[in-house]
Amino acid sequence: MSHGTVRLARDGVVGRVTLNRPDVRNAFNDEMLEDLLEVFGLIRDDSSLRVVVITGAGKSFCAGGDLHWMKRVVEYTFEENYEDSLRLARMLREVYLCPKPVIGRVNGSAVGGGTGVVAVCDIAIASEDAVFAFSETKLGLTPAAISPYLLRRMGEKNLREYFLTGERFSAERAAEMGLVNMAVRADELDKAVDAKIAMILTSGPEALTVSKELIRQIGERSIDQNGPYTADVIARLRMSEEGQEGMNAFLEKRKPRWA
Repeated sequence: MSHGTVRLARDGVVGRVTLNRPDVRNAFNDEMLEDLLEVFGLIRDDSSLRVVVITGAGKSFCAGGDLHWMKRVVEYTFEENYEDSLRLARMLREVYLCPKPVIGRVNGSAVGGGTGVVAVCDIAIASEDAVFAFSETKLGLTPAAISPYLLRRMGEKNLREYFLTGERFSAERAAEMGLVNMAVRADELDKAVDAKIAMILTSGPEALTVSKELIRQIGERSIDQNGPYTADVIARLRMSEEGQEGMNAFLEKRKPRWA
């Protein structure tokens, strides 16, 4: 299924999202941002999908902002710039809050806003020949919209270095800093992604959704607040149909039958 600049394919319970502007290395424009919002809205509401993989068509993952889009931005008013930037922030938030696990299949270079898409994935696996950069300061700008997600994954020390220098770094370095979970040979990329999908599918669908929300919530609450909150979460899961099935399957030494 094509949504203009983004393709969504269903592979059983796996949704495969492809940024589909290979002629410009899958660079963002306003149309792609709207298409991604639409696609992840469909994914959010599709109970038949359990895992999402996002990748880029061709040899790049995402090259950040499209040149023609940036030419228009130069002429924007403050209000137009604000709304345009807010569109990017909304797209990143939609991917980040997706109730299904999202795996980034980083098949090539990810620059600027493209690194933001990597950062909002739950798990990111990169081809070892992928290259990364935060190039905004070279244009007199800053990686504002993507910064909250990059800070969570990479930490302040690394952002200070690479935001300020704008220098490129390798997939191996990206793995060292936590931007991606691992870097593998290009010919091993699909195998590594499929292995993660297989592991995820052994877990309860509801438990995965709750776990994603749990991770987000505990980072925003105090220690005192987290006690009652986490107790409530686990109590509800234990009493749920899925939790009962999972615990009984363990006690009966069989595989759970997830709904």
